Amino acid sequence: MKICPQCNTEYENDVDVCPKDNTILNDTDNHSTVSTPQIVSNDVAETPKNSTVNTNTAAKGSSALPKALAVLAVLLALGIGLVVWKTKFAGHHDEVLTRVSKEDMQLLLKDANPMQLKAIGESPEQKKKVAESLRQLLAVASQARKDGVADDPNVKHELESIRSLVTASLYDKKINEGKTQMPPFSFITEDQVNEFWSNDSARREAEFKQFLDAKVALARESGKFPKDKELEEEEIKQAKEDFAKVKIYEEEAVAKRGELGEEFSRELELQVKLQQAQFLATTYAQKTLVEKIKVSDEDVKNYIASHPEFDTKDKRAKAEQVLSRAKAGEDFGKLAQEFSEDPGSKDKGGLYENVAINSGFDKNFESAALALEPGQITENLVETPFGFHIIKLEKKGEGKDPKGEPTQTYDVRHILIGTTIADPDNPMARPMPISVKVKSQLEEEKQKQVLDEIVANNPVEVPEDFTVPQPTEEQMQQMMQQQQQMQGMQGMPQGMPPGAAEEEVAPEGKTPPKPQPKKK
Repeated sequence: MKICPQCNTEYENDVDVCPKDNTILNDTDNHSTVSTPQIVSNDVAETPKNSTVNTNTAAKGSSALPKALAVLAVLLALGIGLVVWKTKFAGHHDEVLTRVSKEDMQLLLKDANPMQLKAIGESPEQKKKVAESLRQLLAVASQARKDGVADDPNVKHELESIRSLVTASLYDKKINEGKTQMPPFSFITEDQVNEFWSNDSARREAEFKQFLDAKVALARESGKFPKDKELEEEEIKQAKEDFAKVKIYEEEAVAKRGELGEEFSRELELQVKLQQAQFLATTYAQKTLVEKIKVSDEDVKNYIASHPEFDTKDKRAKAEQVLSRAKAGEDFGKLAQEFSEDPGSKDKGGLYENVAINSGFDKNFESAALALEPGQITENLVETPFGFHIIKLEKKGEGKDPKGEPTQTYDVRHILIGTTIADPDNPMARPMPISVKVKSQLEEEKQKQVLDEIVANNPVEVPEDFTVPQPTEEQMQQMMQQQQQMQGMQGMPQGMPPGAAEEEVAPEGKTPPKPQPKKK
């Protein structure tokens, strides 16, 4: 998924620019707190969206990728399909890239998404972000090499695999240019694959085993492939065929490099270098930077205590007053309708029905509710990250959990006096608990400090006043049509008929006080 940093709207991976405000979307990352620099990209090898080895370092997937390349593409996604820069570069492949010219920037943006080009071209701030992202990427990769990340045997094999796939992909594009558009390596025949394995088969088998072992080891280490799972025979067979296709074109490209021209060689070296940089930066972030930017609960607590704007005394006082009225016998449902700040239950008098135990409600909330007898109200306020709750248990019963197994259920009412806050820099985003906001803020500050130090210690020259290629009117119209189609598809929640309410939250609204997002 991708998310708009301005309006916080989520989109599928094949949407690059928010149609609401023309802001370039950011990738969401579920595996790491540190976000490695992301830059405008073109795919070398596309990766399927639903695959055995799940990775967020890959570029957008495509259903156009045939099954014949699926397993290899997923395994290669640890370091491929990330960023392809079409830029002239003179140098040896073992050097660290430290300078990008204006001409380089113009060339690398040439084949970018038209909507991206339009957004970047119209905003000097976006141009700065592109340049800064590239600067950070190359600096982090350089630091990773300094700290020995590239010395790990599996990482070394991955860097070699990146070179193989980039070489094969670029060669594939060059020799088949002008032909009917086909998925990667589609022109390689079955006879060519069989001949590949029959020629020096012992060496080929050893190379493949080394390749596959390194891929799986890296995937397990990063948490993208279960440690207790093994590749199935069919997956290994498919990977073996795909490995052969990459190697066939790589070997052809190396043999014909003199015929392919200097520009091909320069483009190849830079593409390899930048793909390897993305992989090294991602690996370094997961192994090292995550620990450097961690924020403890104590850090959050101390920060909140030292900032009066986060004081919740007035909120607590208001909640205490409502609690007193509830305990004095006033109608709980009417009090909830008047005072509660939980949009999921306010209009229903604070009621959640048939809530299954351990179904996702806040633990403090659920423990307090289950400690009551039907008809009882909590003696004191119950505090959660979302605010202060006054809870009344209506009844206990029996039901089924999401798996269909029998479990205890309960009906509960609550009144929430919320302590969540809105982000002043993003008014369209949902309010969040103070602790979550503060933790996120402190992590961002630490991440910026760490990245600034890395960039300072690994100087990279990237211009910010480069010229952005302008997309044609035809390209813009095609892209707008795609965006409109995607937006229309996202407007309908899956599994719900037209006209169904988008904010239905009970019993799905697992944590009662949390405002429920509209489904996109």
